[in-house]
Amino acid sequence: MSALAKNYNRRKIAFKKGKGSFLYATNGKKYLDFVQGIAVNSLGHANPYLIKAINKQANKVWHVSNAFIIPEGEKLAKRIKQKTFADYVIFQNSGTEATEAAIKVARRYFYSKGKPYKNRILCIKNSFHGRTIAAIFASGSKKMTEGFGPKVPGFDHIEFRKFKPRFPNIRSKIKKNTAAIMVETIMGEGGIKSIPDKCLKYLRKICNEKKILLILDEVQCGIGRSGDFFAFEKSKVKPDIVPIAKGIGGGFPIGAVLMTKKVSSAMVPGTHGSTFGGNPLAMSVGNAVLDKIFEKGFLKNVKKISKYFYNELNKIKSDYPKLIKEVRGSGLLIGLQLFKDQKLFIQKLEDNKMLTIRAAENVVRILPPLNVKKYEINLGIKIIRKVCKEL
Repeated sequence: MSALAKNYNRRKIAFKKGKGSFLYATNGKKYLDFVQGIAVNSLGHANPYLIKAINKQANKVWHVSNAFIIPEGEKLAKRIKQKTFADYVIFQNSGTEATEAAIKVARRYFYSKGKPYKNRILCIKNSFHGRTIAAIFASGSKKMTEGFGPKVPGFDHIEFRKFKPRFPNIRSKIKKNTAAIMVETIMGEGGIKSIPDKCLKYLRKICNEKKILLILDEVQCGIGRSGDFFAFEKSKVKPDIVPIAKGIGGGFPIGAVLMTKKVSSAMVPGTHGSTFGGNPLAMSVGNAVLDKIFEKGFLKNVKKISKYFYNELNKIKSDYPKLIKEVRGSGLLIGLQLFKDQKLFIQKLEDNKMLTIRAAENVVRILPPLNVKKYEINLGIKIIRKVCKEL
């Protein structure tokens, strides 16, 4: 009997090794892994370049306190700054920590401006920002908050709809004490729902008018997953704060909050910290991940191969219109929305040696590594079509 708590409903399968897009189970079976740790292993399993980077750093120094300068972190922060809107970075260990830090930065900014009453964050109801006490109440999901009272104050909620108006009555939700609007650019757990570019521009416009901050959560959709380094880039919107994690570490725990100079000025010594955040080992892996993602043509190929994948998935949708309702997503953050509960579909895919994971609204989440090969996509398409035929 397992000594692990039962907070996960684990599938009855374990793996002994992985290579690229594939996992090899302890029962000897080989699986096409289109979960990749839930959009974490951006360069697949056992990537040789990442292994080399981690081994090299492991032989030097693993961890030192943030009381000292960490050159590897200085380098990673500088590279992120050069490629993004950000002027400053605070490194964390996970996405939920990065979200927590983003909330703290927003509140601290207005406190530093003599407006401590501006401390409420406006979020999308039933979104996902992590599993800490503050993050679950930011998400506004009864399923996640039930049993974890008392309610953490400081969060208000808006609806996001597929049809217009996308954000009904949003202006009336912004009060004198509102500090920021925080949304996922693409809602991952919420069903792979992309916020259209026009809506992001609208949110930026409102934030400018009301003199509040815009936080775009790119924990799941960032670091090349959408085909751009950040999913919000094609909208030409400049956020104030962006929490990131998952793909930046390629499988190693790294999170970060990115900030403009304006808001970062409030984060003076003592306002935030993390024992392990920004450690040399993690920073070396992060730099190795960026080496690959910033290679010429890498993101262009993500867009190219994902376009091919979407085209093929839509062909399957056309052939099975009573089974597949919609093909959603951007880049290699893909969702197949079914008309019925997706549990059986996911199990059938697993039976056919392909791993996927659920999301809300009956969505099957498909998350290949960013360096997935075309023949691996074709294998996935073949399996999905076979399962559709079976069902």
